[in-house]
This record gives sequence, structure tokens and C-alpha cells, in this order.
Amino acid sequence: MASQGKMSVLLASNRGPVSFTLGDDGSLRARGGAGGLAAALAAIPRQADTLWVSAALSDVDRIAARAAPHGRLDLAGYDSGTVPVRLLDIEPLTFNRAYNGIANSTLWFVHHMLFDTANSPIFDSRFRREWASYADYNRAFADALAEEAAPGARVFIQDYHLSLTPQLLRELRPDLAIGHFSHTPWAPPDYFRLLPDDVAVGLLEGLLAADHAGFLTERWAQAFIACCETVLGARVDPVSRTVEYAGRRTRIGVHPLGVEPESFRARAHQADVATRMAGLRSLVGGRRLIIRVDRAELSKNIVRGLLAYRDLLRRRPEWQGRVVHVALAYPSRHDLPEYREYAASVQRTAKEIIDEFGSPDWEPLVLAVDDDYARSLAAYRMAHVALVNPIRDGMNLVAKEIPVVSDNGCAVVLSREAGAATELGDAALLINPYDIEATSDALHAALSMSGEERRARTARMAAAAVAQPPERWLTEQLSALETASNHP
Repeated sequence: MASQGKMSVLLASNRGPVSFTLGDDGSLRARGGAGGLAAALAAIPRQADTLWVSAALSDVDRIAARAAPHGRLDLAGYDSGTVPVRLLDIEPLTFNRAYNGIANSTLWFVHHMLFDTANSPIFDSRFRREWASYADYNRAFADALAEEAAPGARVFIQDYHLSLTPQLLRELRPDLAIGHFSHTPWAPPDYFRLLPDDVAVGLLEGLLAADHAGFLTERWAQAFIACCETVLGARVDPVSRTVEYAGRRTRIGVHPLGVEPESFRARAHQADVATRMAGLRSLVGGRRLIIRVDRAELSKNIVRGLLAYRDLLRRRPEWQGRVVHVALAYPSRHDLPEYREYAASVQRTAKEIIDEFGSPDWEPLVLAVDDDYARSLAAYRMAHVALVNPIRDGMNLVAKEIPVVSDNGCAVVLSREAGAATELGDAALLINPYDIEATSDALHAALSMSGEERRARTARMAAAAVAQPPERWLTEQLSALETASNHP
């Protein structure tokens, strides 16, 4: 147990399990956070010596952080779920430069290999200001964790936003067992070296200060190990997944993240989902239903997915009038110009398809851009075919969630560049996400599949999807920290 009010288990992530809005009367109102990470970390059992440290993401969140004693929401009477939360009030300009300038415009682009290298990235004085803010942002987390941790505590740090935190925390508290987990892919060495040399070194050294660094798939883990060898000259063992550098040994773990079936199925059968299903039935009629559910985000490859559907209707005219594609493409990162343009491109492509094929008695494509979780679950349950074609994805939980709640079997056309492809394997129809005709052919094969085969494939995918639920994913990594060694 922790001593003197300190915590023996600490979690750290950019986004926490709770956010705030202002009521009409000016009062603060807490609401639960969204996303797979929040669900996974919230799976830890309630206990007195655990704390979740996260950043205030909005001006209202910052008001809540300032109003709570030492940023501790639980001490201000707010319910944050099973884990108490300390909300960090990081100066807005620092947060924006770190979050938008580095995390989302640089690191996300590197690991998903999204740069248009003829034009970007450009590493200039502006980038250097943003990088300094990223270091300050990480330091704020390290300071808070060091302050809250009991001697020998286990600290579990999340994702690319906090790549420097393990090293900054290690300098302050060498007694701690520190873990880091990357939810994104990891870029191979040649692409990773697009970054300025000192930045590339800093990111790798940041993670290697952890005792245990986790990844979603073997592929991303081996890419990280290769970067450590190529960029740092570290001593690596790809078989045992260890990296020795600067007198330390870091264990590299592979921890796939899946679905908790009981609670997820229960949510998918609530009344609001049934209402959305009725609406979808009236829209689709007796036709086959192809769905996609994504954020309107560059790595999700929505435009190529729409082009593949257009190709299907052109080259396989027998499907005209017999299929409807419902594309749920929810807003993402609209404060970045690249994302605003991409969302506009999705809208333009959808309109072209509707203009080319639509008729008074058939709407070939329905594009929805307003976030509606119940509608997504309704689409999951009803779909005959799901298109999940990211350019690159650390895992992609949508590909795992759909088979778990599908009512009558759903064929999943899945990018081989998604981490989920490793686990779902040939139960899905794997595609090259850049190949429009191959994706179109896979859609045709999925639509032509018998109900018996579709249900059999769905059952195999569902079994794989629930094999590593969030609580197991979390407890395995916390257990790894119990036996972590700081010595090579």
C-alpha cells in the first residue's frame, strides 16, 4: 500500500476519463470520457492508492482543475469512475503547441507515415518552439507523477503525447517502476529518421527510460527495436525483445487490445440503438448494407474507400440498386488545416457518387458526419459488410467491435496495415489499402458471400476480438512492472 497519502499505481494520459461543460447557470458539469483508452484504463479495480493523471483539454476543464484542490477532481466531489483523477492545468499555448504542433501534426504523421514529403515536414524555428512546448508539457506530467508516487510505485504512461515523460520522470524518481504504451504504429527506421536527429534520439531515449515499453503488435514492437538499433546504436535482441542502452535494459512487450464482450453487447442492445436500427432499416430497405465507422482522419483512408465503392458500382453494375453504403465519418481535429481539407474531400467524393448513381428510388450512399454512438452500434449490428481500410493503424477497434455485436454475420474487408489484421487474419478479407480495384473486388466477394460463410467468419473474428479484453491488457502490463529490473 502507499504511504503518507502517496499512490502505488499511477496512470498518465493526455485525455482522462472525465471532461467538463458549463451549465446554463454557470455550474461545472462532469461527463464521462470517450474512447478505447478511457475504457481500458477505467477497467482497473477501484482502490485507494491509484491515481489517473491527465490534462485539462478545454477552457472549462481548466476551470475545473483550478477549482479542485491540487487538481484532484475526487476531492472536489466529482465522480471520475473507478480511478481518482488529477487534472493538470497546463498553460493553453503550451498545450496547443505540444498537442497540435508536435503530437498530432508531427508524431502522428510520422508513425502513420502520412507526410507528403515533397512539401512536408518542415523543421524550422516554429517547430523548435513547438518542440520546446512538447518538452514542457511532458515535464508537467513528470512533475505531477513524481509528486504523487509512493516509493517504488508503478507508473503506466500512455501514448505518443507523453513520449518524453518516462525519462523526465526517471530523472526525478529513479525508484519508480515505469511503463509506457504506444497505441499507434511505430515508424520503421528510414521513415522515423525524417525527424531532426536530436528529436529522434530524444523520443527513443524518452521511451527507453521506461522499464517496459508496450506495443499493440509484434510489427510495431520490432519497428521500435530497429529504430533503437539504427538511430541510437543500442544493443538489441529482437527475439527476447530487449533493448540495452545507457546502462539500462528495457523490455519491449506486445499487448493486443480487444473488446470486453458483456458490457459492449449490453450497450449495443439498449433502446437508443434499437431506435437507430429502425431508422436504418427504413433507409436501406431489403438491400445489402455496407458500413464504415471512422473519424474523418487522414490515416483512416475514407476517400479511397469511397472510390472503391464507386468502382464496385461501375465494374459490377449488378449491385446498382441492391446495396447501400452508410459511411459514418465523424469530425476529427478540425483545428488542423489538413484535417479540414480532408473532411471536405470526403464530402466532395460522396457527392460525386450520389450524383452519378442516385435515383428517385435508390440512395446509393449515405454520409453522416455528426457523431452518434448509438447509430454506430446500430450499423455494427445490421451490416452485411464492413469496410475498414486504414492506411496504417495501431490496432483499429472498429474491426474487432463489429463481429462481437453483429446480429447476422458481417464480412469485414480489412486493411493489412491495421494492427487488427494480425489477430483477425484470414477470417477477414485482407486488402492493400492503396489498391482501389482490389478493395472493390473484396467488397464484391463480401457481398456475394453466403450467410453461412459470413456467420462462420464473424464467429472466428469475434473469438479473436474478445481474447484480450481491456482489463487483461491493463493488468498484464502492470504485472510486468512488478518484476521490472533497472539493470542489464
